[in-house]
Amino acid sequence: MLFSTITGYTQLDERIARTKLKKDSLLLVLKYPDLPLHNNNSELGARAQARYRDISFQTKNIKGTESKDTFMTIVETAKKLKVNAYNYIFDRISELFKLPSLANLVACNTS
Repeated sequence: MLFSTITGYTQLDERIARTKLKKDSLLLVLKYPDLPLHNNNSELGARAQARYRDISFQTKNIKGTESKDTFMTIVETAKKLKVNAYNYIFDRISELFKLPSLANLVACNTS
């Protein structure tokens, strides 16, 4: 139904036709549910930053911007390493240091 739609809007009709050519690969996720929906993990952190910026518009000053960037970097890195960000931040603020640093975890995952 979608791919037989003719809108009369040239660019949209061309986009529908191009999408139809990719239909089989786009629908592979239905056959293989474990298939990742994208392959660009490096952009996920940037997307989170952009979503936050869209919601909150801006910070009040440069220190706020730096704090937000630092916090979001910690959260996104923890997420990629499958570390609970709340527990990690609590561990650091309380100075318990029971959890390994994110830097050490990154080093272990890249070697």
